Amino acid sequence: MVQRIGGFRRKTRSKLKKPHRQRGKISIRKYFQKYKEGDKVTLKAEPAIQGGMAFPRFHGKTGTVVGKQGKCYKIRIRDGKMAKEVVVHPVHLNKEEK
Repeated sequence: MVQRIGGFRRKTRSKLKKPHRQRGKISIRKYFQKYKEGDKVTLKAEPAIQGGMAFPRFHGKTGTVVGKQGKCYKIRIRDGKMAKEVVVHPVHLNKEEK
């Protein structure tokens, strides 16, 4: 079998691209967001920061905060019928409105 060439950000040109007017420095507030266990969050990748980014397949998914691992958070999401845990930096998370 032939292996695909490419890595983590393969085929994500539009998914991991910001609108022109939103480019530039990121608010420091995004780095220090706090979440409690049980909070609902949406995974939205911040393209300017590659560290702690979830796999692009999970972009736009909603999950719950399960715990913390260093500076990052463990998020439980559903991928099809399977429940998965993803470790994500708070820069790539948005709080889900109720």
